[in-house]
Amino acid sequence: MNLVSIITVNFNQFQVTIDFLKSVKAHAATQNIEVILVDNGSREDHGPDYLTEYPDLIYIRSELNLGFAGGNNLGVAQAKGEYLLFLNNDTEITAGLIPGLLSALETNPEIGLISPLILYFQEPEVVQYAGFTGMNYLTGRNKAIGYMEKDQGQYDQQSYETGYCHGAAMMCRAGDLEVVGLMASQFFLYYEELDWCERFRQAGLKIWFYGAVKIYHKESMSVGKESNIKTYFMTRNRMLFIRRNTGFFNTLIFCIFFILVACPKQILIYLKKGRKDLVKWVFKGVLWNLTHHRNSRDLGFKI
Repeated sequence: MNLVSIITVNFNQFQVTIDFLKSVKAHAATQNIEVILVDNGSREDHGPDYLTEYPDLIYIRSELNLGFAGGNNLGVAQAKGEYLLFLNNDTEITAGLIPGLLSALETNPEIGLISPLILYFQEPEVVQYAGFTGMNYLTGRNKAIGYMEKDQGQYDQQSYETGYCHGAAMMCRAGDLEVVGLMASQFFLYYEELDWCERFRQAGLKIWFYGAVKIYHKESMSVGKESNIKTYFMTRNRMLFIRRNTGFFNTLIFCIFFILVACPKQILIYLKKGRKDLVKWVFKGVLWNLTHHRNSRDLGFKI
């Protein structure tokens, strides 16, 4: 089996990351892998603890939080594998994950980026991801396939082209990145894997879902806590994604819809929830795009 480089990023989640390493050791230790852990500017450096848990670990410590894309890109720079498997540190894998994804890529050269079935760790019979629909570029919205369905094996034999991969688990060939490039670090948080899928498609490669293998994701089944940073980056990056991946006319129509319809609707939702503190972050997310209106494909990260 070809060497697979597993890349994961940690930010202030010591125990979660330890559990991730235990999962890899339990289900993939005998496979031809290397594991690269990027610590993304965590408050404490737990490198020795991670190496005690997984002695062959390639541990990279960044003093700055480079974001999801930046952290993964740092790992790619150290990877030696012919294949790269990006896994969130809050996932736990299964024994067939790597051989399954690897087999799909090796038998279908048209696939550029592939994700497995993703189930909720706390509710392992509930589906989080079985693919994504395509993007409506006028609204900047799409939907998750299978979301919140009860897993009854309905996706176990499914293998199909999909709109986007899921950032919690995705594999690609290292060689394809010579054409596709790395993830765009300017997103920092949210939308970066969707943007990357667009780059793969532009290179003539397909985005794929492969249901025969699965992982468990510890992300909450609920919507999750709203926060300043989540509100800001979801607003900012939805707009940035459209700017980077559509032409002038589509971007113009989207911006009219987004600024006059979608954002006011979101603000009203926050006000009804008593979260006035989040309203300014919607404005900040829009304002960032209006003040960084040129060269959206090459923007650096700033707030």
